[in-house]
Amino acid sequence: MAERRANIERKTNETDIVVELELDGQGGYEINTGIGFLDHMLAHLSKHSRTDLKVKARGDLEVDAHHTVEDVAICLGNALTEALGDKKGIARYGNSSLPMEDALANISLDLSGRAFCAYNVNYNTEKIGDFDVECIEEFLRTLANTGKLNLHVNVPYGTNSHHIAEAIFKALGQALAQAVRIIGGDVPSTKGSL
Repeated sequence: MAERRANIERKTNETDIVVELELDGQGGYEINTGIGFLDHMLAHLSKHSRTDLKVKARGDLEVDAHHTVEDVAICLGNALTEALGDKKGIARYGNSSLPMEDALANISLDLSGRAFCAYNVNYNTEKIGDFDVECIEEFLRTLANTGKLNLHVNVPYGTNSHHIAEAIFKALGQALAQAVRIIGGDVPSTKGSL
């Protein structure tokens, strides 16, 4: 089987980012975005998806975290698309219902080639430490768009914002692990392509 990996670089006036992704990994990660909370969430994503992930990012954090969060998601989505290639043999779909103490996150995804993100999450705070919770939705929408996946994120309840976010990223990792696994030899679509 061909290696399913990608290296993506993105340099703008706002950010300078390198992402390396290996789908058939062990859940190893080296992440430094300059945003501690984002690093923490990406570590969960890597560990629970069993993908190997390296992210090195420098951004205009003197403005805020938004540009860095968005551009890391762009790079990760592009890496996912490139690493999946023609998608022959993948399971395509994944889902996870994951508890994190008071919070429950339900993630369903389809590596369909069609971008869509449904995001039904409420937080009791505007920030987790100094991280704006609205950046989580921005990250996931951007990942869905550039990764060309259909992503549904539902959190029916939760009181602690950190637990809600952590449940989302862990569940996303588990759903992604299911979707990218090889289960056959053909493209999982009656169209013959994704």
